[in-house]
Amino acid sequence: MEKNITASETKAARWPDWLTMVIIILIVFNGLPFLAPVFMKLGWEGPARAIYLVYGGLCHQMAQRSFFLFGPRGFQMYNLAELPLDVSGLRTGEQALVLRRFLGNESLGWKVAWSDRMVYMYSAPLFLAIAYAFLRRRGQVKPLPLWAFFVLLLPMAIDGGTHWVSDLAGIGQGFRYTNEWLAGLTGYAFPASFYVGDAFGSFNSLMRLLSGVAFGLAVSGLLYPYMDLAMSASTSALPAEAPLTGTGQAWEEGLEGRTLH
Repeated sequence: MEKNITASETKAARWPDWLTMVIIILIVFNGLPFLAPVFMKLGWEGPARAIYLVYGGLCHQMAQRSFFLFGPRGFQMYNLAELPLDVSGLRTGEQALVLRRFLGNESLGWKVAWSDRMVYMYSAPLFLAIAYAFLRRRGQVKPLPLWAFFVLLLPMAIDGGTHWVSDLAGIGQGFRYTNEWLAGLTGYAFPASFYVGDAFGSFNSLMRLLSGVAFGLAVSGLLYPYMDLAMSASTSALPAEAPLTGTGQAWEEGLEGRTLH
């Protein structure tokens, strides 16, 4: 069986699939925050602090709403009362700054460079991109309807908004920290650890999981199909043979007419 390799095929080879590039970028983008605690554990404080600094522009990085690596349970979160920090008597902004600056220690482990909600927000588009790579093989994938897009944004607006209002009373003192309203609604059906605080498994952590994943699915579910259409249109609009010069032209001319056996 023979197949001729033409200039048009080499043109296609020069254009990597946009989705592959998105997946690679998201893997790096999601992986770096987890490298920060690894670097701290290894004693590479310089690279670790560089990652904390860069991702600090994207996230509040408050310790009580972040994952820690290399602690007693390996991978965990802490409530505010479990951290070796005294934020009583401080204003909300000062409290947030103290919690942001705490990176961890050998006993508690080291903090991931962004909060749990950000982990969910940006890992969801990564997993959806991988799923999209398989789904589009079966045919064109339709963009998420606008009504579904806004419905998926609602958990973020509600949870993020109520957290912001609650923190105005002081971090660890507002209605979203104790969640007494929820305990009353549920008749205290769950353990106290479910209602109070932000540790993993609490109501607050589950809401950040839901809102973060929903936000990521909303954005990527709307964006990926449109990106696919736009990139497909751009590729089809390219000329069959793009002029090359120098070594590129010689390389392409050498490929023309070559056969594979």
